[in-house]
Amino acid sequence: MDCVKTEAGSTTTRLRARARTTDLIATKTILAVTVGAFVLTAIRDGRIDGRGATSADLALFGPAVHQGEWWRLFTSSLVHFGIMHLFFNMILLWIIGGLLEPATGPMRFATIYVVSVLAGSAGALLVSPLIPAGGASGGVFGIAAAATIVLQRSGVRFWDTGFGPLIVINLVLDFFIANVSIAAHIGGLVGGALATLALLRGRRMGQPALGEAGAVLVGVAAVVISLFAAAR
Repeated sequence: MDCVKTEAGSTTTRLRARARTTDLIATKTILAVTVGAFVLTAIRDGRIDGRGATSADLALFGPAVHQGEWWRLFTSSLVHFGIMHLFFNMILLWIIGGLLEPATGPMRFATIYVVSVLAGSAGALLVSPLIPAGGASGGVFGIAAAATIVLQRSGVRFWDTGFGPLIVINLVLDFFIANVSIAAHIGGLVGGALATLALLRGRRMGQPALGEAGAVLVGVAAVVISLFAAAR
């Protein structure tokens, strides 16, 4: 037990040490774009609850996606229903990004995040296409899954990763919190995990480009599923 804990601690310490020497370009960019979109939307709508006209034009909504507004599959991640909604997503993004991006690099980190957002949208549309949805939670769940997998592959047990238990706790809490899209969280989780496994597989085979193509394919599959779900 002590050996496992020591190994887990040393792995996490190495990643955090690497984070201190990394610019976290992708994490900071995603955070800045998301917060900036929230501020601009709040100014334009004159409200911060994400219920204004601009937010409605960006949020995920099945009929709108079916009519060709496919960009909502991603822009929905820029819509947040209040400051606390934004704050919790961004603080988790910062914490997880600080550990994961140094291990993956900015491009792969951004790929995992975008794929997770798209997969989260697919999950939400499959379950509730007629309910407007927004938030970066799908992307956050996806990178949390990625961080868990990366740490596990480094020899850290699931329950010692920190992110594994965080995922489980949040999924359980989802059932007790009103107006939370559990399907979006699960979709983001699955998308992030699949994209990460594809990247790791390509790296293990000595063909990182193949792994990147596999991760992109996961994102494409999420878009196809979303379009199918929106058309129902």
